[in-house]
Amino acid sequence: MNDPEIALMTEIASQYYVEGETQEAIAKRLNISRIKVGRLIKKAHAVGIVDVRVRHHPSVSSDLEASLVKRFGIARALIAPDFSDAQSQRHAVAGLVADYLTRRLTDSKIVAVGMGRNVGAVAENVFTQHTCDVSFVSAIGGSLRAGEYMNPDHICRRLAAKFGGESETLYAPALVQDQAVREALQENPTVKQTLDRARRADLALVGVGDMSEDSNMVRMGWFSPQEIAEARLAGTVGDVMGYDFIDIHGRETQAAMRGRVIGLDVHDLRRIPDVVAIASENTKASGILGALRTGVVDTLATSTTNAMTVLSLANATEG
Repeated sequence: MNDPEIALMTEIASQYYVEGETQEAIAKRLNISRIKVGRLIKKAHAVGIVDVRVRHHPSVSSDLEASLVKRFGIARALIAPDFSDAQSQRHAVAGLVADYLTRRLTDSKIVAVGMGRNVGAVAENVFTQHTCDVSFVSAIGGSLRAGEYMNPDHICRRLAAKFGGESETLYAPALVQDQAVREALQENPTVKQTLDRARRADLALVGVGDMSEDSNMVRMGWFSPQEIAEARLAGTVGDVMGYDFIDIHGRETQAAMRGRVIGLDVHDLRRIPDVVAIASENTKASGILGALRTGVVDTLATSTTNAMTVLSLANATEG
């Protein structure tokens, strides 16, 4: 794509979306066909010149948010409208988190960053120019199978590029073979320095995992479908960013996979003032409920359906 075409698409998009001109009027002014104007507007979307975001009115979700805050004692809830496909849903939830970060982040803040598709989507949904001196620190190790989109160090870099801050990588694998190796690596000076900085974070971005055979942990080869099935039978409903496996009451379970992830744990997260838990998939209601009951979560970002299901599950599993 050449520069003149980019310039033309930008001009047309500005006239159409900003000035409110019709496609017919634009075509006449530029002496091109109406069909070409429409085609260039569509292409402007595809290459990222145009980004259309639909913001639902706060009144749509305010009652749900208030119910979650009251029920679980969290500071706030960010509830996105429901979408039929998973990617649109993920970006809707991530967009709310991105807007929240834009409002909250100021110079010298430290953000501890987790792993996963939902956390990764936040960086893709920062569109407001908001430059500040923020440090984004990996709060969990990396994984080759996760790829750039889901790995915390890459997410940190993307967030730093959007906000103008700096990123810090945790130079360790996310998963090791047993707890002894984990403990030894976490005492390594390089690893310990980064984890200690993550522990001092003002805000943390974490994902909530579920116990499905299609979970990130299975796709990345961390655990087998059989191990996931056994964990479910033991009462495990999810995890907080792979750190701790929990039941629906927020209690730590004795899953065979526990104690093998290098990163912050629930006890570390409790000391961070604002832990933002992000979960867009409709398979994660039980995991969200367990995470809320740990007392770790300060800000919950999820979908309308998940929010309603979590409240219903909470009523059904009281006591």
